[in-house]
Amino acid sequence: MNKSFYVTTAIDYVNGEPHLGHAYEKIVADVMVRVRRGLGEQAFYLTGLDEHGQKVQQAAETEGLEPQAYCDRLSQVWRRFAQSLGLANDDFIRTTDERHRRTVTAILNRLHAEDHFYRDTYRGYYSTKQETFLTERDQGPDGKFDPIYGEVTELEEDNWYFRLGRHQQWLLEYIEANPDFVYPDFRRNEVLGLLRSGKLEDLCISRPRTRLKWGIPLPFDPEFVTYVWFDALVNYASVPAGKGDPTLEVLGISEDPSSSCSLWPADIHVIGKDILKFHAVYWPIMLRAAGLPLPRQICVHGWWQKDGEKMSKSIGNIVDPITVIDKWGLDAFRFYLVRELDIGADGNWTDQGFYSRYSAELANGLGNLVNRSLAMLQRYRQGVVPTAGKSDNEDDSTLETKTVQVVEEAIDRFKRNRLQGALQSIWSLIEAANKYIDRTAPFKLAKQSDQAQRLDEILYRLTDIVRVLAILIWPIIPATAERIFEQLGKGGKPLVIADALDNRLSAGHQVNKPEPLFPRRDP
Repeated sequence: MNKSFYVTTAIDYVNGEPHLGHAYEKIVADVMVRVRRGLGEQAFYLTGLDEHGQKVQQAAETEGLEPQAYCDRLSQVWRRFAQSLGLANDDFIRTTDERHRRTVTAILNRLHAEDHFYRDTYRGYYSTKQETFLTERDQGPDGKFDPIYGEVTELEEDNWYFRLGRHQQWLLEYIEANPDFVYPDFRRNEVLGLLRSGKLEDLCISRPRTRLKWGIPLPFDPEFVTYVWFDALVNYASVPAGKGDPTLEVLGISEDPSSSCSLWPADIHVIGKDILKFHAVYWPIMLRAAGLPLPRQICVHGWWQKDGEKMSKSIGNIVDPITVIDKWGLDAFRFYLVRELDIGADGNWTDQGFYSRYSAELANGLGNLVNRSLAMLQRYRQGVVPTAGKSDNEDDSTLETKTVQVVEEAIDRFKRNRLQGALQSIWSLIEAANKYIDRTAPFKLAKQSDQAQRLDEILYRLTDIVRVLAILIWPIIPATAERIFEQLGKGGKPLVIADALDNRLSAGHQVNKPEPLFPRRDP
């Protein structure tokens, strides 16, 4: 059974509002999945919602709704958001799904039977905003907690705890021996620093029902519900387990024993830097304790700022993805996110930066190349692809060498999730092709009857460059790539990356009239 390349995003709090960071994470994961499909691999993309916890319960009570009804309503907002980003996701998990409840219950029972949990009384600090217990290590030098925790209170209550300490040395050695497990390197070093700095605190995995009812009950103690983060992390395994993935059959919860699904372990968990500890410490320990394989990589991205400042409604410097998409188009938005911010670093959105990239790289770069290449083919050859013939012209050989180099380089960078680098490589080919037009001047050759063969050679190469580019950009800006293929008169979608250097256009092929891909606009 062939395993599918399995990519997930973090699941979003249902009572939050979709923002630029959510869009970036989902689009990055989408590009990764499309790349794998373009390389001929089976690939599966999961995103979804985190619907349990105290914040959701309180928000539902405020609106006079039952938590499930509240979540059902908001889940539609998030589904529409995912659709607006053009995601090619295969499933959308909700932690209120029955398939998820079964998986959480199975893992809880398995860990409890193996003596990984114990019940104890907690006295200390609690952040309702982050739904997590805090220790003195979380305090700053002034004794205060970071504002991300919101209001921090002291409380005393009984709960169930997961013995993390017994796994600490193993996890430390595992991350040291597997340098790709956390990407990029500086995030890996953060995790190693945490594991080396002192003993891990045991993880509270429950909340008393007297305080919180909205959650998955502990199967071995109905006085408690499952801590929202223990619950949420399991989502990545819930879908493959429910589909009958043989790697997870030990959980015994398959909905379809005859399924040929093979997803686990996840190949990439795409997450934000703020939830690194949960995914790179708690999650691998949970899986190992349950006897399950670990994901192959935790891919950690940074945060977006606006004009050098943290985004804030009170300041009014919010970037609304839907507003940008409605004004500039989905592909312009997807392009800017991937082109502007490499995975790992923090990014800075500026409206002028967006407009500059739209104008220079999309309108004047890609759009201009496609339009002028196909327009000349229409004007000089009635849209019919000519015979290229063999050429010993230096400009031709230089462009051909550049094309091969860019295809190989882009594929390599795509595979290693260097998405920004792949785009930079692809755009270097666009620049080379535009310069090729300037040097060879086909519009001048068209006036010279004795240069017909030379004009054919140039028009053929330009048309084929357009085909190559459509294939390479498809994972990032798929709608634009498909429009280019339509203008080329090609059937199907440009999703087979291996075709970039093969399956070229045949002489005599009829292309369609070009239409502007990215019309020039005022900022």
